[in-house]
Order: sequence, then C-alpha cells, then structure tokens
Amino acid sequence: MPGFSDESRSDPVPAAATSTRLVRRRPGLVWLLAVLIIPVLLTAVLLAVRTGRTEDDLRNRSQAALESRGITGVQVQFSGRDATVVVPAGADADEARDVVAAVDGVRAAKARGQSDPAKPMPTGATAPADPTPTEPPATVAVAPFSLSRTDNSLSVQAVVRDQATKDTIIAEAQSLLDEGTTLDEKITIDPAVAPPNPTALAGLLRVVSTASGDAAVKYDGATVTLTGQVADQAIKAAAARSAATAVPGAVVANQLRVPQIDRPPVTEACQTFQSRLTELMRQSRIGFLSGTSLMNQQSRTSVVRAAKLLKSCDSARVEIGGHTDNLGDPATSQPLSQQRADTVKAELVRLGVSADRITARGYGQTRPLVPNTTSAGRIANRRVEIKTS
Repeated sequence: MPGFSDESRSDPVPAAATSTRLVRRRPGLVWLLAVLIIPVLLTAVLLAVRTGRTEDDLRNRSQAALESRGITGVQVQFSGRDATVVVPAGADADEARDVVAAVDGVRAAKARGQSDPAKPMPTGATAPADPTPTEPPATVAVAPFSLSRTDNSLSVQAVVRDQATKDTIIAEAQSLLDEGTTLDEKITIDPAVAPPNPTALAGLLRVVSTASGDAAVKYDGATVTLTGQVADQAIKAAAARSAATAVPGAVVANQLRVPQIDRPPVTEACQTFQSRLTELMRQSRIGFLSGTSLMNQQSRTSVVRAAKLLKSCDSARVEIGGHTDNLGDPATSQPLSQQRADTVKAELVRLGVSADRITARGYGQTRPLVPNTTSAGRIANRRVEIKTS
C-alpha cells in the first residue's frame, strides 16, 4: 500500500508455523528445569543420608560411653547432634546426661525419665505438647563443718546425710585418740545436705590428730581453713589436697606451719665440691688391670686426691661405680666391677673418709665410656667413677 514500507508491513504468520515453533521450544525448557531441580533433590538426599549416619555414630558412641561407666538401661535419641537421654526410674539422670554431653560431636544433651506405655488416644484428641524442659536442680552444698584438736580432746562437728556416714567418721576419729584424749562428737544427720567426702574428711582428721599443739580444719561454706603445726611440707601439701577433695570447689586457706630446721651454713668448699669432683675425675683416671681389682700407682694417687677432696666437705656423699670391659663373661663381670668399687671405697676409708658417706656399686659391662672395639677403648672402660649421690 502507498505510505507503508516493506519494514513496517507485517504479514500474517501461518498457524502451522507457530505450532512448529512452540513444539521446538518445549524440550529446552524441560532440560532447564531438570538442571535446576535435580541438584536440589540430590543435595536433600545426601543431607538426609549424612544426618542419619551422624546420628547413628553419635548414638553408638554415647551408648558405649554409658556402658563404660556402668550405666545401663538408658536410651539415647538424636536429632542432628542434639541428644535426648531417656533414663529408667531409679537411675541418675544427671550423670547419664553429663556422660552423653561429654561425647565428642554432641552439641547438647537433655535427660528425661521413661514415660508410661503409650495409651490409645480418644478419637479427635490431639497429642499433648512436650512439657517445657526444666532447669536441672541446683547442686546441694556441703554444710559447714569443723575438726579441731587440743591436748586432751578431738572435736568433730559436721552434718552428714545418713547414719552410715556418721558411723564411719566416728570410727575413724576414735581410732586416732591417744591415751587421755576424748572425742567430742557433734555430728547430725540431714538427708537434704551433701556430706563432705568421707575419705578426705578422714585424711583431715589424721592431719589434725598428728599436728603439734592445737590444730583445726574449719569450713564456713566457702573456705576451708587449716591451722596448726605439722612435721613437714609433705604433710602440709597432703592436707591441702584432702581439703580440696572434701569440699570440691571451695577455697583452701592452708595456714599450717612447718617448723624451721636450723642447718649449718654451706661452706665455700661444699659449694664448689661438685665442680671440683667432676674436674678431678676428668684429669685423674682410676683404672685396673684386666680381669683384676688391682690398681696401679697412678690410680692410687688419684684416690688420694679424691680423699682430700671428700674431706674438704664433710656433708658430701658419693657413689663409687665399678665398671669392666666386655672381654669377660657378663656373669663374672658384675662381681668384678663390684670388687673394684669396694677396693676404692676401702682405700678412701683408710685415708680418713667416713664409710657412711660412700656407696659402692658394680655395673659390670653395662655402662661403657667408649666402644670396646679397640684395646684403648677396653682400657678406658676398666675403671671406677666417683659421683655425688
């Protein structure tokens, strides 16, 4: 038509052509949907399989942990990494929960008792909602207690949970009484309290009973205070450990005293004794003839020097170690090495060194200085060494 160009004119498209184009587009759309949906489905399946395996693994390891602690009859259910510990009547739910919570990989654990067998629900009724989890009961605190000793009495004041615990503490206290010492016992029973650890309490009683003069152990609800004087640092340290065990988590104020022992001042000769002995052994060899405990004159001179060094520090104690090479039978080498050590000790004693400061020991072939592969090596290994003990 006049006024219209070829570019603006739109010829009708045949219906057959339109149908053909639609048919050709549908396969592309199907493939696109498949590419998008199939990975999602595969991911969901893999997650479900992996979650199931994780739950099975956690359940198996949790059951093993419970059984290793002697806890039986407990069922463990998992939702992901969160555990529900189903505990039968009479079992310690808190202990079972704590065991499962400690299993590697468990995120959280809660405990509940086993429910009654399921009953059929009335038609139209709905299942009741799970009860809101309650907080675990607060830990029962240990009641204050005190143990004290004077010259004529041993006093025990405590609150325990049952008669058996009371009887145990009284029996321990009575076994510690000296002649003329009486027991002042004020132990009451209250099932609602947590008693101090009976074994640790017995240890504290022993500390109090053996202390010098007046001694006491007192717990005020927060701090265990120990006072008195004990024989040495080892007893003081053991008392602190018993106090910490008796009341876990309490502050321990260990005020036990240890008497000071007056020691003579260390002389300069004793301060340098070790270094001088090491230098003497480096410079002066004490050797023996093969197969014998006989020293030559040079070795005797070395022993004289060792005696002079020992007499310069009366508090020094030494070990004389005898050694052999590997030429002889091991069954005879050890006695021979002992004879060599005894020979040197006897010579030191003859030269004025106290015998109680010297220990002689034979080591046989067991401690060579150098390999026994050469004549020089074997000579070096036939020796006596003097070391501080």
